[in-house]
Parts: sequence; C-alpha cells; structure tokens
Amino acid sequence: MHNNKRTYLYLLALVMLMVMGAGEARAQLDAQLTQYWNVPSYYNPAATGNIDYIHINAGSRLQWVGIKHAPMSFIALADMPFKLIGRRWGTGVSIQQENEGLFRSLQAGAQLSWKKKMLGGTLSVGVQAGIINETFKGSEIILPEGDEAHSSADDAIPHSDVTGTTFDLSGGVMFTHKKFWVGLSTTHVLAPTVSLKMENDEEKRYEFNVQRQYYFMAGSNIPVKNTLFELQPSLMVKTDLDFFQAEATARVRYNKFLSGGVAYRHNDAVSLLLGADYKNFFISYSYDYPINDIRKASSGSHELFVGYNLKLNMGERNKNKHKSIRIM
Repeated sequence: MHNNKRTYLYLLALVMLMVMGAGEARAQLDAQLTQYWNVPSYYNPAATGNIDYIHINAGSRLQWVGIKHAPMSFIALADMPFKLIGRRWGTGVSIQQENEGLFRSLQAGAQLSWKKKMLGGTLSVGVQAGIINETFKGSEIILPEGDEAHSSADDAIPHSDVTGTTFDLSGGVMFTHKKFWVGLSTTHVLAPTVSLKMENDEEKRYEFNVQRQYYFMAGSNIPVKNTLFELQPSLMVKTDLDFFQAEATARVRYNKFLSGGVAYRHNDAVSLLLGADYKNFFISYSYDYPINDIRKASSGSHELFVGYNLKLNMGERNKNKHKSIRIM
C-alpha cells in the first residue's frame, strides 16, 4: 500500500511539473474552440473516463468566415473509463486536423488518466502522448510580379511542399464534483520543433516551433429549485506566458433536453450557443460575432459538434448522473 501511494505521488508530481513548466516557442497549434466545455479532454487529458460511458464527440470550426484561407479545424475525441488493479482509470484518443493558409496540421494522441476519490469528488491526473505533423504548401506560393521584397531564388522560401513529424506530450489535473469541475493543463509540454523537409531534397530543412500552452478551465451545474432548468456557467483562461486570453460562458438547460446560452471572449468575440440532448445523442452549435477589427472582413465563426454516449457497466453506481462530460 505504501508503494502504491508513493507511485501515485510520483505520477501527480510529474504531471504538475508538466503543467507548470515554462519555456519559449513560437507557433500556436491548438484550435480556438468556443465550446471548450464540450470537449475538455481536447485541452486536458485528465478529463477522460469521468463518466461510465464510451463518450464520442466530433465537430468542426469554420473561423472568420469571409476571409480567404482562414483557419478550418476538425476535431474527433473518444474516451472511456476502465478498472485496473482495483483503481479507476480513463483512456481516450484525440485527433485534430487544421488548415490555415498554406499550413496543414495534424495532431493525434493517446490519453491516459488515473483517478482517486477524495473530498467528495474525484481527482484525475492525465497525460497524452502523440504526434504533430506539419505541412507547408510551398508549391502554392505566389510571388507578385515586380515584388522587390521577395525573390523566387530566396532559399528561405520553399518552392515545393515540405513536411515533418515530431513527438508531442501534454498533461493535466482535474477535480470533479457533482456540483462543479475544475482543471489545469499544459499542451505541447516539450515545446517541440518540427523539422520540415522536401521529398526530393533531404539537405534543405525548415523549422516549425510549437508553442507551449497553459489552460485553466472550470464549470458548474446548478439546478434551479422547483423547476426543470439548470444553470451551467463555465470559464477558460489560456496563456503562453506572452499572450493571455479569457472567456466566460453562461448556459441554461431545460429538462435535460434543450440548452442555450451566451459567451464572451475578451477583446475577441461574443457568442450564441444552442444545443440538444436526445437519449444518448447530442448536438451543439455556436456562432461567434467578432468585436475587434476582424469584423470588417468576416461575418463571424461557426462551430458544430455531434456526439454519442454508449453505456458501460463499471460494476458500481455512477454517482455522476449526467450523461455527458460537457455538463459535469
């Protein structure tokens, strides 16, 4: 028993070091998602396996509609709990594909979380290991005629597609209670560098530096007494230690079926949220209206997620009565 406790402490310490570590990098890969509360395991692997369901969720975000080559993201997530050596664990997978300008990005990772009941809730410690694949479409570069600032002979400009893959690591901690949840995580812990190269030129290489990101997320589920309504406030704060962003969300759900709400992202956008749950299926949509200068060129951003929950028999009563991690 003493050895088990020591192992758990080592695991918690390792993840906290990953969460609190600092370093320099340059490029941000994580998608900007208004429905962060819908996909917490995308940002924090500790969110896997928190309910007795195989939880499947997939969706897409079209950002800044009206601007050519604006970011387009597709995300797919799946997670489930399991028992091992008398303990509850969570496991999952996370896949993201994004197009932005001439860049094509693919992230894929396998997730594992360890759980311990305490303080009337559950402490989760999670890690994610995976890959980042980056492609730059050098073959699609167009240099304007008469442009004195750029030359087609410039070695810094790839003239064909370049691609590369590197290892990636993320980690986080989360505490869930029947009335609230809170999490702290870091993605791209190692701040890796992707080395891009051409298929026909192994010597010429380009570098893509991935930026480490830090996230704090929290939310609550508050039943309104003597009604069929529930209040579901949440917030997320993220930073790379140079750039800081915060957003707050206020949702209302009726009869565990229909939901709606609004959100505000500081100096960026206001959002409208709609959703519905039917049996084990769910769908949610959000629209962002920009409140900065982007609104001069874009009509806003759209985000849609759909999902399904498949019940598992974990051999114990599921104290979390909600069928989705989105509304813990």
